Amino acid sequence: QVQLVESGGGLVQAGGSVRVSCAASPSFSGYAMGWFRQAPGKEREFVAAITWRFGNIKYGDSVKGRFTISKDNAKNSVYLQMSSLKGEDTAVYYCAAREGTMDWPLMSRADAYDYWGQGTQVTVSS
Repeated sequence: QVQLVESGGGLVQAGGSVRVSCAASPSFSGYAMGWFRQAPGKEREFVAAITWRFGNIKYGDSVKGRFTISKDNAKNSVYLQMSSLKGEDTAVYYCAAREGTMDWPLMSRADAYDYWGQGTQVTVSS
């Protein structure tokens, strides 16, 4: 079993930047890791995902051009750099991981992932 732990969330000004991190333990060698977010009263939303072997990336429409996902296989970690932050980016950000291969459209589905972190709060203030 893989445990995922997020870190780096907090309070940030609108227009600013923040990076959240996710570390897998004891290790991860599956197919993909990604990020989802959930604001109060809203459904969980796909943010970004990256395949572990080749680094193929998919972004949600609402964050394209502003967020960047990256990984460090040696550290079993995935990162999300968030820039040009807006109030609507305020949410709990969750790290997720998938063990087996999946078709490209499944990358954005929360039910396609096997492991989840506890989430880290990102609050964007004006």
